Amino acid sequence: MSRIGKLPIHVPAGVTINIDKDNIVTVKGKLGELSRKVNSDIKIEKVENELHVTRPSDENMHRSLHGLYRALINNMVVGVSTGFKVEQEVVGVGYKAVNNGQILELSLGYSHDIFFRIPDEVTVETRTERRANPIITLSSFDKELLGKIAAKIRSFRPPEPYKGKGIKFVNEVLRRKAGKAASV
Repeated sequence: MSRIGKLPIHVPAGVTINIDKDNIVTVKGKLGELSRKVNSDIKIEKVENELHVTRPSDENMHRSLHGLYRALINNMVVGVSTGFKVEQEVVGVGYKAVNNGQILELSLGYSHDIFFRIPDEVTVETRTERRANPIITLSSFDKELLGKIAAKIRSFRPPEPYKGKGIKFVNEVLRRKAGKAASV
């Protein structure tokens, strides 16, 4: 039995869940609404304030889908009730990050600045303090979309292994390389 799949999903107060006959799960909460099509073999049952995800057999396909859909539905429930947040740090001399509404402007050492449009479901906030690296804060109720946007921003200038310059997640540990050894 899947360790993740057999765990019940607690549904907090203020969150409503609708399971359609086509196995489409719709979750509504104070932060937004999410829906996802679930494989027809996976059964979802609502018992009081909990959801139970079950599979029909122990085939490899059913076992892999069991934990996957339980985790996806749990992320939907957590997202519409509390939301998710990702912080990224822009490391490098002269590197800047500024947002104007949903447009993120990045100066990353290229010949031109990068203007990146953030979707409306994701809120962006930047802060720059003296003698500190700029911080980009992304928050959303959709964990999947938030991860895609954060990965896209990081791809503009991934951190390099020698000095660590680039865009990295806050508290991310980078593997650093020693540079060239000086000749004696």
